[in-house]
Amino acid sequence: MTSAQPSPLDDRLQVLHARWAQYMAGGQLEQFIEFAVAVNSLVEHFNRLRLPGLVRLCQGLENAVLARIGDASSHPMEAQERIALQRQIDALFGSVATSQTVAPVRRTGERAPARELDWVKPRNVWIVVAEGRGEVADGLQSQLQYFGFKARRVDWCAGITPDEAPFAMLFIPAGIEAQADELHYIEACRKACPASQLFCLGAAPAVEPIVTLMRAGIDAALPADEQPSMVINRLLDLLHTEEQDKYRVLVVEDSRVAALVICRTLGEHGIDSLAIGDPGELLDALRTYRPDLILMDMHMPRFNGVEATRVLRQIPAYHTLPIVYLSGESNIGMQVEALRLGGDQFLIKPFNPVLLAAVVKTKIARFRDLQRSTCIDGLTGLFNHAAAKARLKAMADDAAADGGRFAVAMIDIDNFKAVNDTYGHPVGDLVIRGLAWLLKARLRESDLIGRYGGEEFLIALPGTDAALAQTVLDRIRADFAALPHAHPGGTLYATFSAGVAAYPELDTAAALTEAADNALLEAKRGGRNRVETAPA
Repeated sequence: MTSAQPSPLDDRLQVLHARWAQYMAGGQLEQFIEFAVAVNSLVEHFNRLRLPGLVRLCQGLENAVLARIGDASSHPMEAQERIALQRQIDALFGSVATSQTVAPVRRTGERAPARELDWVKPRNVWIVVAEGRGEVADGLQSQLQYFGFKARRVDWCAGITPDEAPFAMLFIPAGIEAQADELHYIEACRKACPASQLFCLGAAPAVEPIVTLMRAGIDAALPADEQPSMVINRLLDLLHTEEQDKYRVLVVEDSRVAALVICRTLGEHGIDSLAIGDPGELLDALRTYRPDLILMDMHMPRFNGVEATRVLRQIPAYHTLPIVYLSGESNIGMQVEALRLGGDQFLIKPFNPVLLAAVVKTKIARFRDLQRSTCIDGLTGLFNHAAAKARLKAMADDAAADGGRFAVAMIDIDNFKAVNDTYGHPVGDLVIRGLAWLLKARLRESDLIGRYGGEEFLIALPGTDAALAQTVLDRIRADFAALPHAHPGGTLYATFSAGVAAYPELDTAAALTEAADNALLEAKRGGRNRVETAPA
């Protein structure tokens, strides 16, 4: 029997433990810096997993570590300082051990299991409701259950034990400003459930009460007029914890020693890097390596970093690519000029490895968010038409290379024009969003979901054949037909039809889309509110 592979979290915890043991044995500054890098990497991992309680604990440890870096003369630390850090480390490891919601992250392209019974694991959500707010809680509980959450009502100040930690806790206080006893209870819940997401619903739209809630442990305070739709959307977004492709950094540095140190530092944080010593090779490296960021030395042979940056900014493909200068240049005027001419930030050598990694990660995250925003449909938050087609083509190319299989579906809301004509376009948008959120809730993180246009959606399910895809979509179809769409005039219900095709029966993205669309037309002709499969 093959033993289970350690998770990315296990790997990081083991590295942190080993680095701390090495420092305790040696007591050298370099070993302490390696430990600081491991702590920083763990903070980033908890951020990707969206575990705010564990992020707070880990950031507290990180702050304590950074405050003690100092210089070589301050190491080894005094025994009292080592004991204090050990207590923080033990508290962090204990919280991770008691958390039930730290789930493994699926890497990009990794196939999820295709067994029908394990399709999507329901998530527990607790609604903590104050006296007199039961009607609000009932409505929210009903909505959450439609979207695949196991919603449970809990009376305010009920006892909580850590082994019962839910995915999320939704607090509905008696008024728009939480009282002292309510804040104490939120603090107790945060301590007992460090990995749970904590939301306060109906918060006063002012800075001070929201800050007070955040200090008590609330992750997000939502205004009363945006429930329950915002709550559902927030929870669905939190379910998507797929690990992104590795960050890629191009290091332009003529000193081989400096380049090795920089690449090693980036590697400690899980960042891939490529170093070139000649800025004349810059354009070729950009075309082949396709980095997310450039770390640019200021002074190099033939021409300097500012001149290289000015060349890049004249090429449309690199207008927004982040460029961070890393140099011993301490002249403020030169630094300002470098930034004015196209740079994004200036770091001084010798660099702090934790600060370097933090700057690189932040710049790349924003760069990728900017790129991603061009692929997202504004109404639903799903991939737009162009992005969905591109993803489907990539899936077909990958399947051709590794012999995989997947199913494709086209979905169309039935009689949607009548919905717009009868109730108006805002209500039509509500129905579209309802189906989008239902698909996000009932499909896996690895599945492709895109808004193809209007009321049409494109779905792709990796590792799935046509029969299983039809079963899964038919279940979603039945759930959507029962989903109430509330509007000012009351409630309406809608249905959808779908067509399914499968790879490798059809072996191109275009053929799969066409076959699924033809099957969708058959479903429409057959009476709507049904799922049809294309002939093999």
